[in-house]
Amino acid sequence: MHNDLINFCIECSIDRIFRASFAAIPPPAVLQSYNEQVATLTFLEARRCVVSTVGASPGNPETETVPIGHCAGRVLAERIAADRDYPPLPRSVRDGFAVRASDLPGELHLVGEVRAGERFRAELQPGEAVEIMTGAPMPAGGNAVVMVEYATVTSAKVATDRAVQPGENVNPQASEARAGEVILEPGIRLDHACIGVLAMAGLAQVVVYRQPEVAILATGDELVDGPLPVLDHQIRNTNSPMLAAQVARAGGKPIVLPVAQDVYAATRELIEHGLRFNLLLLSGGVSAGKYDIVERVFADLGAEFFFDRVRIQPGQPLVFGRARGKFFFGLPGNPGSTLITFEVFARGAVELLGGRKDTRLPFFSCRLTAPVRQKPGLTRFLPAFLSPDGAQVTPAPFGGSGDLPALARADAFIVTDPERMEWAPGESIPVLLK
Repeated sequence: MHNDLINFCIECSIDRIFRASFAAIPPPAVLQSYNEQVATLTFLEARRCVVSTVGASPGNPETETVPIGHCAGRVLAERIAADRDYPPLPRSVRDGFAVRASDLPGELHLVGEVRAGERFRAELQPGEAVEIMTGAPMPAGGNAVVMVEYATVTSAKVATDRAVQPGENVNPQASEARAGEVILEPGIRLDHACIGVLAMAGLAQVVVYRQPEVAILATGDELVDGPLPVLDHQIRNTNSPMLAAQVARAGGKPIVLPVAQDVYAATRELIEHGLRFNLLLLSGGVSAGKYDIVERVFADLGAEFFFDRVRIQPGQPLVFGRARGKFFFGLPGNPGSTLITFEVFARGAVELLGGRKDTRLPFFSCRLTAPVRQKPGLTRFLPAFLSPDGAQVTPAPFGGSGDLPALARADAFIVTDPERMEWAPGESIPVLLK
């Protein structure tokens, strides 16, 4: 498990997980009834189940065309090709002097200047040099650039005691992309660099996938919505707004439903409403208590259950299934469990339903500054603080899965190997960004 997770953290790729970590893991059985059997999976098994099941669902979401100024964070639905060579001409990557490499070292006649946005119309002859600025096209006949720091200019001559190689400090024509070459593929989420590429290719608008609509349903008699006064035995509904923010960050469109009381008829009505959307997320009602009725409602709706428990902490009672053609997650009700199980499982489903071709978790490895100890058997997600350089990680004080302030203060989660008991300061350990 430890080696699998380390590979997972280094590669950050679901494709890598499929090829290596999950190669010997058979797909979990589909449960036709929630009480037919208990499907308890490891963290990696459950992750694989979600990604492979949702990724194999037929069809792509609908598309729409949006201006490039409004498509950040959206998923691209068309191939983008270069409209010309990039760069269209060889260009200098340094301020200096365009030369013929065979002329150096030595003294050359300075015959002109070329700035970015201009062209030098004459052809560079043997024994000549042209002063050139970063980004300016190379003059014909020139094949290298001497950096200005290594040259001496006197009157109309430039001298250097350095040799240069052909192509030195020159960005060749089409070295970034050739005309007609695909530079962005469908299924990627458009970040700031992608927006720059779209602008480079001269596009004013682009085709993207529609954002999946994700219904969010919190359950529990104890929940109160909004800033209303609460009695001592009540709690405010934190999970719905928190999940809405997580869904939006994953590229989905959150649809927050009213809180479902722990009554069968009311819960069923809201679940049926939530199944009209692309994905349904529930929080609470999935444990083994007398009033935890979510799984029973889904079973009565003919749902398939892919798993209903995962060997992680926080978040063990976690349901993933499909009803009436729509996927659903029954997330545990404690805020920490809700937050973590969304990030490591449901977030991937949102991304895939939004047109992403793969989904990745932001894992990497850090050195511990303090010891970590646990009872083996579960993969634990422990809130932690990263050092300013991101090289070290410190466990944060944590009161358990209901300690939302601790989760808000942390900026990452330490991820433990379920087969180990302890880690010493200085050891490397997987870390998941929050």
